[in-house]
Amino acid sequence: MLNRRQMLQQAGAGFGMVGLAGALNYLQAGEALPSIPHFTPKAKRVIFLFMNGAPSHVDTFDPKPALAKHEGAQPSGELYRKNTGSGFMPSPFKFRAHGESGVVMSELLPNLAAHADDLCVLRSMHTNVPNHEPGLLVMNSGNQQPVRPSLGSWCSYGLGTENENLPGYVVLCPGLPVVGPQLWSSSFLPGEHQGMSVDTNDMHVDKLVANLKHPNLTRAQQQRQLEFLSKLNRLHRDKRQGEAELDAQIRAMELAFNMQREASEAFDVRREPAHIHDMYGQTPFGQSCLLARRLCENGVRFLQVYYVTKTGKQPWDTHSENNKKHRELCADSDRATAALLTDLKARGMLEDTLVIWGGEFGRTPYAQNNKNKDYSKAGRDHHHTGFSMFMAGGGTRGGLMYGNTDEFGMNAVENRVHVHDLHATILHLMGIDHKRLTYRYSGRDFRLTDVYGEVVRGIVS
Repeated sequence: MLNRRQMLQQAGAGFGMVGLAGALNYLQAGEALPSIPHFTPKAKRVIFLFMNGAPSHVDTFDPKPALAKHEGAQPSGELYRKNTGSGFMPSPFKFRAHGESGVVMSELLPNLAAHADDLCVLRSMHTNVPNHEPGLLVMNSGNQQPVRPSLGSWCSYGLGTENENLPGYVVLCPGLPVVGPQLWSSSFLPGEHQGMSVDTNDMHVDKLVANLKHPNLTRAQQQRQLEFLSKLNRLHRDKRQGEAELDAQIRAMELAFNMQREASEAFDVRREPAHIHDMYGQTPFGQSCLLARRLCENGVRFLQVYYVTKTGKQPWDTHSENNKKHRELCADSDRATAALLTDLKARGMLEDTLVIWGGEFGRTPYAQNNKNKDYSKAGRDHHHTGFSMFMAGGGTRGGLMYGNTDEFGMNAVENRVHVHDLHATILHLMGIDHKRLTYRYSGRDFRLTDVYGEVVRGIVS
C-alpha cells in the first residue's frame, strides 16, 4: 500500500493530475472514483472581471424609462431606505440596441457595443444581502461567512491544472478588496487550490512575482538544493502522516521552483507590442486584463481581475456622484473588457474561454442624498434584489438579454438568476455537475452551491 505522498511522487511530483486530491478522498471513504469532467466542457478556462463595489444596472445594461416618468417619487416596500433615499432617479445616459441581436446597453459602453452579439447579459441577477463583505463572499464562495472555498478553488480542485509550472488559479488586483484573501481562499480544500494573488500596481515581472530568480544559485544548484530539502521533508512527513498542510507546503516549494522558467515569460507583459498595450489602455485594470490573456494562453485555468484601487477602495461603490463616477469607471472598464474580448477572439480563444463581468450586487434605482435633486452630486445605494452581469464566450449564447427586473429595476421578476445558479452554470460550462463536485470535511460532503443552485440552461449554447 502506498501512502498519499508516495503516490504523489510516483505520479510525477503530484502536478498535472486531474482531481487527485478529490480522488484520494473518495478512496479513503471507500467510494467509487468520480469522473471529472462529468461531460464534455464548453469552456476550458475562466476570466472573471470583478467590478468591486457594484456597478449600477440601470446605468449600464437595464434601461428603465419609468424612472423618468416617476422621477422623485418615493418607492414603496421594504427595499427603500428612507434614511438615504430621495426618490427615483432616472439615468442620464442614452440606451440603444446594438448588433444583429439588438442587445441594449448604455452610451457608457461604446466599445462593448461592438461585441453585442458576443454578450449574454443577465438582467435578473439577485443575491442574499446588500452589504459588501457578505455580498463579496456570496459571489466568490456561495456563502456569507468566510469559511468556504472560493469558486476558483473549486474549479482548480475539480479540474486540476493545465500547466504544471504555473498556478491553476491566479488573482490580479492592484490593492486588497474588502474581505481580502478570503475571496480566493481554498479554505478546507487542499492548499494547492488557493488562488495566487498578484499585485498589479507595478507590471514589471520581478515585481509581479517576487523572488522569481535566485540572486546567486544556478538552476542546477537549486535543483540539488530542492532534492535535499525533499529528502528532509520526507523524513519529517513520515512522522506526521495525513497532514495536508505539510503536503501543500511541499507542493508550493516545488511549484515555486518550476515557475522560475515559465513565469518569467508568462507574466512579462512587456513582450506585447505597443499597439496591444494601447488597445487595453495604460491603466492597472487594462494591463491586468492583458496579463490575464497571457496567463490564459499559458494554461492558467481560472483568473480573477479585480477592479479595485491601490488602497483597496471599491471604485464602483458610488454613494455620491454616481453619474460622474460611472462615466469615468465605464470608460476604463469598457475599453479594457472590449479589448480582452477582441484579443481572445482574434486568437481563437473566446470560444472556449468564459469571460464574466459584474460586481457583488447592483445599485438602487432611486437617489441617495439627493434632497435638492442635484443629480450631479447624488449617488445610488447598494441593491441586491435585481442587477445585471454579463458573460461571453465559453459556451454561452451570445446576443442574448436573459431575464428582467420590474419597471423600476427594483426586483428581478422574470427568469430570476441567483448567485448559486450562476455558480452552477459556470461549473456546467466547465464540464462539471455542481451536485457531484463535493469534498468531505468535518463529517459532511460540501459543495460550492451547498443545497442550492440550478444550471441556467437558457443561456447555454
